[in-house]
Amino acid sequence: MAEVLGVLSKPDALVRALEQLKAAGFDDLDAYSPVPSHEIEEAIGRGPSWVRLWTLVGGLTGVTLGYLFTIWTAYDWPIMIGGKPFASIPAYTVIAFELTILFGGLLTLLGMIVHGMVATVGPHTAYRPSFSVDEFGCVVRCHVDQIPRAQEILRRAGCTEVRVVEA
Repeated sequence: MAEVLGVLSKPDALVRALEQLKAAGFDDLDAYSPVPSHEIEEAIGRGPSWVRLWTLVGGLTGVTLGYLFTIWTAYDWPIMIGGKPFASIPAYTVIAFELTILFGGLLTLLGMIVHGMVATVGPHTAYRPSFSVDEFGCVVRCHVDQIPRAQEILRRAGCTEVRVVEA
């Protein structure tokens, strides 16, 4: 596998290059951008982040533990007040809500750390510091025999520089 890097100066040119590469059958694409862009994310086509699943699991765990803890506490140390039931759901909703927010936030942070580290395990040989300032980068991972085709597509898309990067 080889990496072909194209350097562009405008975000719309990057989106156009990504779309042309996708249409040509290249699937393993990456993009570097100094600013967030929904158009670039859509052109890459990776789908939504898995971090939101961590948030859901954390929230559901928090609400479950919030109600279970308060109800268990009420039945373990019963105090009869005016004939009311020991476990009253409306009274414990505040605690369950707070634990939902706490666990949801903590698992979101954990998910961001896990998925952020998974994404950066390998070295990024194609990255340049100018991609964080004013340039945009498009990386195509392809077989050696597909390099000329990828270079041609990137040049037609308006790349100021196209080169093969050792992976």
